[in-house]
Amino acid sequence: MLLAGGAATGCGGRATTHHKPGTSHEQASGSVGTLLTATDAGGHRFREVPAEGAPEVQLTVRPDSEDGWNLQLAVKNYRFTPDSTGGAALPGAGHAHLELDGRKLARLYGPWFHLPAAQVPEGAHTLTVRLYADDHTAWAVAGKPVEGTAQLTATAPGQAGGHSHGDTPPPPQAPQSEQADRTVTITVRDGKVSPAPARTELRRGERVALRVTSDRADTLHVHGYDKELALPAGQEATLTLTADRTGLFEVETHTSGLVLTQLLVR
Repeated sequence: MLLAGGAATGCGGRATTHHKPGTSHEQASGSVGTLLTATDAGGHRFREVPAEGAPEVQLTVRPDSEDGWNLQLAVKNYRFTPDSTGGAALPGAGHAHLELDGRKLARLYGPWFHLPAAQVPEGAHTLTVRLYADDHTAWAVAGKPVEGTAQLTATAPGQAGGHSHGDTPPPPQAPQSEQADRTVTITVRDGKVSPAPARTELRRGERVALRVTSDRADTLHVHGYDKELALPAGQEATLTLTADRTGLFEVETHTSGLVLTQLLVR
């Protein structure tokens, strides 16, 4: 997700696989704002802009009636642009990162996000959302990233305010894959994806089962559909969804930042 560290408009040391798995996007050459040497914890460089007219974000957290929490990002001077992620930095545009106590949980492409209770350990936590440009640089004002925070307390099952749904063991995975029209089996080991990331073509309305086994605990995320699945270390997990919208949607892991496949729905 990052451009070469030595490039004038780069945002870190790692390449991205956005737009086409296995390849890096063309380094952005936009001249918006000023690139700073400071970076966030993930190595994304800050792109500073004047305070007047700069992007702003506020985070609100509300308990969900069934499981976890619903997060709302109220933005100003900013718009979400999922279709151009990986391109040049454009004024007041891009995406957001969600962090729990400084650990990245997800990349957000819109103002709403559902956070499952299973992803939040018991106790008090700080949620942070930070705004990024399409080239993955972090918008900043006066040397500080543009971000919003909110406090969240997760309680144990059965306690007041707790969300026990997130702690309920998931149902057997096999019946889900049997109901699917397509099954994609993926293995992640030593930071490598097998088979190599490619596009999975689907017809609108088809059901696809993503069967993933990771050697490290992680979280699977289907962009555009906002579907997530916890990946226990060394155990197969299955996410089944209906491809009810057309377009190109990335399936990636949160912690390791690996692209597993792309769903091309026609």
